[in-house]
Amino acid sequence: MSDRTPLARWHGHATVSITDRGTTILTDPILTDRVAHLRRRRGPNPLGTPLLPDAVVLSHLHADHTHLPSLRLIGGDVPILVPTGAVGQVSGLRAFGDRLIEVSPGDEVRIGGVLVRAVPAEHDGRRWPRGPHRVRALGYVIEGEGRTYFAGDTALYGSMSDWIPECDLALIPVGGWGPSLGPGHLDPAAAVRAAVAVGARTAIPVHFGTLWPMGFDSVRPDRFYGPGAEFVRRMAEAGLTATELRPGESS
Repeated sequence: MSDRTPLARWHGHATVSITDRGTTILTDPILTDRVAHLRRRRGPNPLGTPLLPDAVVLSHLHADHTHLPSLRLIGGDVPILVPTGAVGQVSGLRAFGDRLIEVSPGDEVRIGGVLVRAVPAEHDGRRWPRGPHRVRALGYVIEGEGRTYFAGDTALYGSMSDWIPECDLALIPVGGWGPSLGPGHLDPAAAVRAAVAVGARTAIPVHFGTLWPMGFDSVRPDRFYGPGAEFVRRMAEAGLTATELRPGESS
């Protein structure tokens, strides 16, 4: 495993710019201050700094991960990796035409100086909470000088360490966007177990402290601010390394 940790800039929620070998991959972009009933409560709007990704990866179809208005703000011919079957479930994706690359676990795509590999995630991959499960949620491993694991949204699953035996940097979800956390997610304690499972040399907590339901400012504020620091503390207790970033900061 390389001693070089890729550069990661956390833009808030699950949106991270990962730069390795001069290639930048942007994850699950939320580039607006609102997503339906959710609003950005912390950190600058990502569009305040230039965003020039070489590719975008989408982990699953929930609106806080596949956000069509944000995707439209990414110009040019930037390719967008999506779970296989996504276009059939989200008609608005068709507008991106040949930019879309559908992938399933194990598929690899070369983007500039890095190799992007899709891996499983244990999460509801549907766009809406009803209907058949036709699209799988994914995570991604980006390999260049280092190896970065972007988990998307996931719970722990038995073969996680088989798919990701080691990584230099793990971007681990530790919270949500509301006062409760449903199935298919990691809380800080479970996120530490995930970091151990994937052999993370270092980790950054994501998917917390950014979006919150409108009108819920005073409801369970510990669930908004607390998960990142709790994850870092639990990692340290386990003898592991993690860094909490504020939205807009880089590792």
